[in-house]
Amino acid sequence: MDEVKVVVAHSERATLRVGDVFLKVDADQSRIDVEVEAMSLAPVPTPEILWRKPPVLALAALPGTTLGRLGGPSTGSSAAWAAAGAAIRKLHEAPLPPRPGRAGRSIAALAAELDAECELLVTNGVLPVDLVTRNRQVAEAAFRPWTAAFTHGDLQIAHVFVDGDEVTGIIDWSEAGRGDALYDLATFTLGHEEHLEDVLAGYGTDIDLGVIHAWWSVRSLLAVRWLIEHDFDPFMPGCEVDVLRSRM
Repeated sequence: MDEVKVVVAHSERATLRVGDVFLKVDADQSRIDVEVEAMSLAPVPTPEILWRKPPVLALAALPGTTLGRLGGPSTGSSAAWAAAGAAIRKLHEAPLPPRPGRAGRSIAALAAELDAECELLVTNGVLPVDLVTRNRQVAEAAFRPWTAAFTHGDLQIAHVFVDGDEVTGIIDWSEAGRGDALYDLATFTLGHEEHLEDVLAGYGTDIDLGVIHAWWSVRSLLAVRWLIEHDFDPFMPGCEVDVLRSRM
């Protein structure tokens, strides 16, 4: 019998691996609806859907390995990171999906959420006031007009698989939709600033690095309390708190 491996699990959802099959269990079926729709529209490799029986979605495993994870070393070459950049550009240039995604929240709503979160981080003593204040200043550059693109919405490096220097697939599309392309690029390079140049070389167009840095601050500030509450540790080396410290 194949071993059951818990890939990720918290109160909202869980992903299990049994042999060459991933089982995604999600109490919110709308997220699974978005994922299935996005994979059918995305012009990049995605996992094969084996079957769906709510609340479970079964997906075939992808060949290759991920480029690494937040807080860990990168396992990919510069060429592999560049190939990922090219795949992201292909996604962003595709026809727009029918709905907004995680990367498409309004500037006003996102700024209000960030301000409220910053206040909680300080008043609850989670992070030092100077660290929060500085990163809130950096974050301001993300709040500008942008042209909608087909975005993944949660493009962590652990969601991109490569075999050698070829992208073999991208997983976890539940946050996909219309949004800010630079949000995806920032998410993908979060905690791995040393590979940003490789990614942008593959992406193939000029990017405002200040906006990338801003999105690193936004994502990290918004994630810290959630991670703690769900038994993850954003204070581990290379993770969200280190990303915030790097902007000081």
